[in-house]
Amino acid sequence: MDTHIVELVNVTRDTAWLPWAVQYFFLIGLSVGSFLLSLRHYVFARGDVRLARLALLGALVCGLPAPVALLSDLHQPGRFYHFYLFFTPNSWMSWGAFFIPAYVTGLLVYAWLALRPDFAARAAAGGRLAALWRLLAYGGFESLGARRLAAGITTVAALLVALYTGMEVEVVRARALWHTPFLPPQFLLTALAGAVGLALVFNRSFTGYSVETEARLNRLLLWLQCAVIALGLGWFALASSGLNATHARALAEVADSPRWQLTAVWAALAAVAPVALIVWRPVGSGWITGLIALHSAWMIRWTVFIGGQDIPKTGAGFYDYHLPLGHDGLLGLLGTAGLWLFLLIVIASFVVPPRHDRAAH
Repeated sequence: MDTHIVELVNVTRDTAWLPWAVQYFFLIGLSVGSFLLSLRHYVFARGDVRLARLALLGALVCGLPAPVALLSDLHQPGRFYHFYLFFTPNSWMSWGAFFIPAYVTGLLVYAWLALRPDFAARAAAGGRLAALWRLLAYGGFESLGARRLAAGITTVAALLVALYTGMEVEVVRARALWHTPFLPPQFLLTALAGAVGLALVFNRSFTGYSVETEARLNRLLLWLQCAVIALGLGWFALASSGLNATHARALAEVADSPRWQLTAVWAALAAVAPVALIVWRPVGSGWITGLIALHSAWMIRWTVFIGGQDIPKTGAGFYDYHLPLGHDGLLGLLGTAGLWLFLLIVIASFVVPPRHDRAAH
């Protein structure tokens, strides 16, 4: 009787999307969400002026470093021009190479048109930087029509960026956790919630803290967090019911993992905690609700990208990912954070209103 030995061979795959990608998706989401948050005042001349300024600040300081993180994730940043030389119409990533520059350019034009009157006012006040403010103002006209036009074009680009960032992950059929129509709207909702959280933190960080602004932002965050929770429950209900094979497989792949169980509990608490805090204390809780909202926006992206790649396409068990200390890990994250902080310090001096415009307590 012959004895046959069957040897199963599997391959070890390196993580394709590095923490750079998480950083990009996090920053671009915050930027798009912050930009949309600023429209009510700068386009329709309604709402909270301070809220709009803080949102515009968030859109700029997050939107400008986001492409840097994306270029770094290409492993060889010089290859970005391939997206333009070899355009692939059926690739969301290829389309994104056009959506991102369109959004960033539109955002800069929109921000300049929104801030021109402020620059003119600062130039008129004199001082050592009067020449700079006069140059930036370039006449200082209100230009509401031009601002609305720029806002409309940038809104289209922002929504395309939001769509592309969700769809380029959703189309990956090889990973059941990613291949779900719930992912793009969940990315968008958590980005909006994160943008509100960033505005809450900014409201507390800059002189002129406004109780009214915090109350408005907390109310908006309450509704957004409820929508995030509802969408998450919808995914879980569809996956646990077995009505959709892909969703059921995604749940089965992680259901028995203690690590994923802990992640699920942590994510649920991070979603519910701001709701409870806002209901209990709608004013005075801005620091904590804002930071939790930012944490939730980061967490879902880290879990989906890095955690999703820990699930093997073939074989048993999970891959173990350990954050490297070099440029493709911790050092890269710190570098992007440093660039963000530098931009915040510089741009805040242009966007944060003069003292006589600031809201009182």
